[in-house]
Amino acid sequence: DEELTRHSEHRHHLRDVDLGPVLAFARPFLAEPRSLKQLKDALAARFPDRSAAALAYACRNHLVLVQVPPRGVWGRTLQVTYAEAEAWLGRPIDTSATIDDLVLRYLAAFGPAATPDIATWSRLKAMREVVDRLRPRLRTYRDERGRELFDLPEAPMPDPDVPAPVRFLPEYDNLLLSHQDRSRVVDKAELGRLYAVHEGKRHYPGSVLVDGRVQATWRLDHDRKAGTATLHLDHLGPLPAAVVDAVEAEGLALLRFATDTHTDTDTDIDAAADTAGSAEAGDAPAFDIRWRDLA
Repeated sequence: DEELTRHSEHRHHLRDVDLGPVLAFARPFLAEPRSLKQLKDALAARFPDRSAAALAYACRNHLVLVQVPPRGVWGRTLQVTYAEAEAWLGRPIDTSATIDDLVLRYLAAFGPAATPDIATWSRLKAMREVVDRLRPRLRTYRDERGRELFDLPEAPMPDPDVPAPVRFLPEYDNLLLSHQDRSRVVDKAELGRLYAVHEGKRHYPGSVLVDGRVQATWRLDHDRKAGTATLHLDHLGPLPAAVVDAVEAEGLALLRFATDTHTDTDTDIDAAADTAGSAEAGDAPAFDIRWRDLA
């Protein structure tokens, strides 16, 4: 309910609305996979005096829904459809999980983390009370600013000097978004250069981690008809040669994976240049990696 009251677009349309009849109508309607447009159209016909978009948003908040696979198939994108979870699963929803279980699952994926990080990810309040209750089952640390961090006692903790390999993260990856304090992976001063704001919301394209920190963003253009695949990299200033080599290797692995290509292809990258060379092997796509320095 709190999520509905703070939504800038829908909160005014939902004020003082009895959602009981709305949810009672939507639940059986969503027993079969439906698109958001289909849900809105059905709600508009059943409740013509209300905002269908706002009612659909309320349904997505109050009903347990599944985004029915396949959301996308290889090389194509399908329309998003939703179904009521119990109808789609064919069994009742297990309600035995507790908020404590949720926090432990979060820490298993994203710990060590501070209490505000957990609240940011879950969008729930009063996390301090939950963490204090779990404290005997957790390991604690202090970061450079003295903040208390929590983790599972059996979670690995590599030595700070252990290098982290180059990794390409997908759009909106939770590694970037699951903490209130994102300075552990990207400097706050660099957010504006790496991640643009569009219509009041920050867009998070694919990111490139170098030694565990974001040093570039990436975008892939794959033209199947032309038989070409281009990986665009926007990076923060000059990169050492060793880093360029590592990014090249990981980038080529991404290109082969994304284009379903398993042949060996050599591509030369010059970190100081705007474009890099391309190569072709048999019927494989012509791979190209293009750099743009944001410095």
